[in-house]
Amino acid sequence: MWTRQAARVILIDGVGRVLLLRGFDVDDPARHWWFTPGGGLEPGEDPRRAAAREVREESGLAVDESQLRGPVAERSASFRYFGRPCRQDEALFYARLVGSHDVSDEGWTQVERASVSEIRWWDVDELVASEVTVYPPALPDLARMLGADAWDGVRRVID
Repeated sequence: MWTRQAARVILIDGVGRVLLLRGFDVDDPARHWWFTPGGGLEPGEDPRRAAAREVREESGLAVDESQLRGPVAERSASFRYFGRPCRQDEALFYARLVGSHDVSDEGWTQVERASVSEIRWWDVDELVASEVTVYPPALPDLARMLGADAWDGVRRVID
């Protein structure tokens, strides 16, 4: 099984929306889900630095490492990635932006273009009420807490 370390960001704008990407299974394109910006760490890369880099690459938004709080959560996820079994150990950071922001897919890698179909801001209440698949599954509750600036400083272990 392929294993990697990853950093993700729960990014909330000044209007209270959370940024998500829509991924799909390349072997079954009808199977799709929404997830936070983030990805694998480069060799020797600090998770906080990786998180800021991934936000920039995946959304076009510049988030400085100093804007990242946490990690607010961590998780270990097992899944198939381009047909390969993978375990990914993730640190989830949080950042809040001022105002609303347009996003761009111009920085997407070839792999992202092959497995991601959309990036957009979600209203947190809309996300909580929707029946879409979201990873991590605890994201709607985390986004609601973080959007209310109610993080207590405790790093949560989530599924």
